[in-house]
Amino acid sequence: MPRENSDTSSDRDQRQRALSRWDNEGGAGPDTGSALDTGRITVPDLTNAELVTLRIRVIALENLMISLLATASDDQLQLAREMASYISPRPGFTQHPLTIHAAAHMVDLVERANHFRDLES
Repeated sequence: MPRENSDTSSDRDQRQRALSRWDNEGGAGPDTGSALDTGRITVPDLTNAELVTLRIRVIALENLMISLLATASDDQLQLAREMASYISPRPGFTQHPLTIHAAAHMVDLVERANHFRDLES
């Protein structure tokens, strides 16, 4: 059950801590590569079948998110937009293009959900 005033300082602090972990998504740091670049972690290439399955799952999740956002409150939609704006590197770190693209995609999902909100009224 949603809380009436869920925007307490504790909630804001928890949200900020969670979002701060996105700051250097992809491991982009000053003069350092990601863990993948240094060879500490070996990730095998995905097969074509795995890529197709992953693409299908992402499409399904995006559509599910759009349907949930279509019924979200205005405050929840604003929070989703704010979360996207928090995705930025810490001072001294470089912007990771995939992370910046993800932030734009988050806003796009909210805007796509607005289309279905308009249909409900």
